[in-house]
Amino acid sequence: MTHAVPRSALADTVMERLVAVYPAAGDADRAAQAAAYMKGVAPFLGVPAPERRALSRTVLAGTPRPDEADCTAVALRCWALPEREYHYFAADYLRRHVGRCSSGFLPVAHRLITTVPWWDTVDVLAVHVVGPLVAADPALGSVMDAWIDDDTWVARTALLHQLRFRGATDSGRLFDHCLRRADHPDFFIRKAIGWALREYARTDPDAVRDFVDGARDRLSPLSVREALKHL
Repeated sequence: MTHAVPRSALADTVMERLVAVYPAAGDADRAAQAAAYMKGVAPFLGVPAPERRALSRTVLAGTPRPDEADCTAVALRCWALPEREYHYFAADYLRRHVGRCSSGFLPVAHRLITTVPWWDTVDVLAVHVVGPLVAADPALGSVMDAWIDDDTWVARTALLHQLRFRGATDSGRLFDHCLRRADHPDFFIRKAIGWALREYARTDPDAVRDFVDGARDRLSPLSVREALKHL
């Protein structure tokens, strides 16, 4: 599914500044190292994270708070650029402003998750964008029930979206999602199952222990090890 990029004067300003300051701070050696570390998923400019965040503050200095159309425009325009630092900028921007987005932003998040997907962007979007959208509109939980049966990165998002919910976690949904993908062979799904369970164990350790005990024959050793790491 494609999404038109909304017109946004704010996005025009942000992008003009961004493409001026990010490349100027790049370094070819760091770029090559970063690309190799990320398994070649995307090219990099070679801007280290602390400097990138400082530059981002410069880019956003004096800009107004965005609305949903601005967030959509900034995110899609950043994701259309090949270098990964632009995707990081967009993910951080959405994390900061997701409270200004409605449930209607979820399809945009899905597009971002499935475009040049790797854990570095998917996890931020899952926990800090999709999660808050679902928390604000619990009806979106049914969408997560569909996402859990989707491809690896969409399913990982469904597994991780409640990671910061703590006492508001829908444990039934969490455990159901873990069981539905328990036999998935991919490392990133098995790791996400364990991570989600380990995080919920901070809130209800007995529930996680009981779940793992009952599902140990279905969960991968990696998922079990991660889930019980602090129990």
